[in-house]
Amino acid sequence: MTWKRAVEPFVRPLAKTHARLSRGLTLGVRGMVFDGEGRVLLIEHTYVRGWHLPGGGVEKNETVEAALARELEEEAGVRPTGTPAFLGIYSNARTFRGDHVLIYRIDEWAPCKMTSKGEIAAVDWFAPDALPKDVTGGTRRRIEEALGARRPDVFW
Repeated sequence: MTWKRAVEPFVRPLAKTHARLSRGLTLGVRGMVFDGEGRVLLIEHTYVRGWHLPGGGVEKNETVEAALARELEEEAGVRPTGTPAFLGIYSNARTFRGDHVLIYRIDEWAPCKMTSKGEIAAVDWFAPDALPKDVTGGTRRRIEEALGARRPDVFW
């Protein structure tokens, strides 16, 4: 276990409190990137367990699309070259009250330099029917919804 994962349970409540006091609503984006073989790109953070779709928070004065492009480059070394397809918006209130996540599908992209500094432990491609066993539940559900294997839900 990395030291970041060890301290995460203690730091997260402070980060959530700060976000709650500074914002009434939080907004995040995640990208569901597919390659030519139909595999989906997933990342593993250094500070929290499980495989996730790459993404993160939308900053003040930043568009959702700009945040998506920034997060994909930072976390996964991917730059969208076409228009991302909006898949849905989900309430993440079970994890953090007032949080919402927008999901986009990206089929047209180019590799670029990954700019994250110590945040990402692993980046890999997975067939949708062979996801890693420790993929997060929300990530698995969003992939199944995007591929028509599950009815969409409004909760992450």
